[in-house]
Amino acid sequence: MRVATDIGGTFTDLVYVDEKGKVGLAKSHTTPPHYEEGVMNVLKASGIESHSIDTFIHGTTVVINTLTERKGVKTGLITTKGFRDVIEIARGNRPDLYNVRYQKPSPFVDRYLRCEAEERLNNKGEVITSLNRKQVKEIVEYFKKENVKAIAIAYLHSYINPIHEQQTKQIIRELWPEVSVTASHEITKEWREYERTTTTVLNSYVKPIASSYVNKLETRLEGTETGSHKYIMQSNGGVTTFHHAKQTPINLVESGPVAGIYGASILGEILGEDNIIAFDIGGTTAKCSLINKGEVKITTDYYIEKTERNAGYPIKVPVVDIVEIGNGGGSIAWIDEAGSLNVGPRSAGAIPGPVAYGQGGTDPTTTDANLVTGRLSIENFDYKVDLDNVRDVINKKIATYYGTSIEEAALGIIRIANSNMLNALKLISVRKGHNPRDFTLVAFGGGGSMHAPALAKELGVKKVIVPLASSVFSAWGMLMTDLRHDFIKTRIERVDILDLSAFNEQWKKLEENAVSQYKAEGVVEDRVVFARFVDMRYLGQEHTVKVPVRNGAITKESLTELNERFHLLHERNYTFKLVDSPTEIVNFHLTAFGKVDKPELEKLAPQRNDLVLKDRRKVYFEEEGWVETVVYQRSSLVPRMEVYGPAIIEESSASTVLYPDQSLVVDEYGNLVIDTGVELKKHVRGDVSSEGENSRSIHA
Repeated sequence: MRVATDIGGTFTDLVYVDEKGKVGLAKSHTTPPHYEEGVMNVLKASGIESHSIDTFIHGTTVVINTLTERKGVKTGLITTKGFRDVIEIARGNRPDLYNVRYQKPSPFVDRYLRCEAEERLNNKGEVITSLNRKQVKEIVEYFKKENVKAIAIAYLHSYINPIHEQQTKQIIRELWPEVSVTASHEITKEWREYERTTTTVLNSYVKPIASSYVNKLETRLEGTETGSHKYIMQSNGGVTTFHHAKQTPINLVESGPVAGIYGASILGEILGEDNIIAFDIGGTTAKCSLINKGEVKITTDYYIEKTERNAGYPIKVPVVDIVEIGNGGGSIAWIDEAGSLNVGPRSAGAIPGPVAYGQGGTDPTTTDANLVTGRLSIENFDYKVDLDNVRDVINKKIATYYGTSIEEAALGIIRIANSNMLNALKLISVRKGHNPRDFTLVAFGGGGSMHAPALAKELGVKKVIVPLASSVFSAWGMLMTDLRHDFIKTRIERVDILDLSAFNEQWKKLEENAVSQYKAEGVVEDRVVFARFVDMRYLGQEHTVKVPVRNGAITKESLTELNERFHLLHERNYTFKLVDSPTEIVNFHLTAFGKVDKPELEKLAPQRNDLVLKDRRKVYFEEEGWVETVVYQRSSLVPRMEVYGPAIIEESSASTVLYPDQSLVVDEYGNLVIDTGVELKKHVRGDVSSEGENSRSIHA
């Protein structure tokens, strides 16, 4: 049996698939700061027998939470003489250009803990000045006195030749074996000193915290006699072993969210949808990513805390290109000094949660607003809901200020939340030159299906797919992923004078390293599959375009094809190409997949079921006001059934809101396929009629 667990800001999700392809799920509340408790709770809630688990896959928010909450350990930095201020100087480009009071983000390592060692390599990796070992020993003693818990090593040009970083780490190991150490070449072999140094520092900052968490989880799992292969989801969309995750935890920075993106890609492949907008709304955040022609975009230009006014912190490791905003079910509605209504980024989280939870929450949230407008039912909460108290909080904190009704105030909260999410969806589509009409939106997470139909219509997306078990879809995505490691190395080469022999030799070395690493993790060579890319640019340019490279030996004809592909991709990204200009390769990028057996998506057997109407209740819509709306239980819907809005499809931890001019059909896998602008047929409200032996229409 394969089991996947995903820790979110509010809930911890679990999905499993057994030997017969049967899929089951469970959900439990997240338990900060002891997140492993939430994992054990959801395992218990699932009813799974521990000894039956063959593969355990885990997605965690521990790393990103540690960074954003500044709860890492005291970290020291050792760097090349003259370069200790690199992480404070950062980049000169200011996101908020006209802000005369702009301040750069504060480095994670204070200046008194940034120490310099005499050593120097040139840009070819040749030693100019040997490492001053005496200085390194003095620095180690200094760090001991300052009670440093982790050390980052980042020397100039060590991405080409790591000899001095290796020597430094060896000295530290001899003098202080218990301290946590990260050398930059272990994280990335890609150039750019500021980004590489910052990434190394951030890895050191979270490493003891992440290692402690993984160790606790592993101990708890072993205590339940779970003799399974244990993996953790990485930000690049693949999984890795617990051991490897403890060494480079920075690769887990988007561990949970990216699983849903890959899950959406795989679902799209199954359903014949190549162009996907993956949209995930959880309790704390909303995430979205664009999948073009089946390709999930990976970037090493990733930042945390980057906004239009803040430069953020770069992380130079492969991450799925994802946009994340602080808007989820638990996002708090508040009024600023100018009298404007805002939603998020502050969240009520799992504790105390929305007012509806009755656990001490005092601020209105998006979940509370959806409850007041009838989109959610009090029956679907784990807690006893005091609806009068929820209405009273929205009235006192929002409605009274604007002199409006409670319903309009609640609808205003939903509108602001939708506006924030719509901007995120536009960032990945319209603003990158993509027409949303060419894409299908896959909505998941606890709130995805509730907001997606309205957002898709506003964006111009014609079709929305709500997967089966949408609230735990990210965990399902983990079950469908392979092991993955990315090997990136900077080596600048002009294409027109490229040494083909050296070029092919570089790929051979990278592939041998990949096979060696997988063998150490117990994966046989026959299960390792490669995908090659190079980062290319025109001579004289600063930034690059990632271009696929065919496997096997590269010939002159292959290089011509590579150049042509670069021109095409450059034009697609930047609207122009310079076919007569020389090109150069900057980075070699090898992605190595360790293939694992995955469960097949099971088709549902067609069946007759006339007992689908669960309830009728009034729901408050934007233009129509209160509308009598039919409610159906999702588990009672069978393939080829059709539903016409207004309607609500409820499941244990999610609700799909169908607007008056929308309709949906249940496909053969149990997914809800929504037409966001269907031409309404003549129908009788609440009628259930047969359209053949295996077909049903439900007219709302």
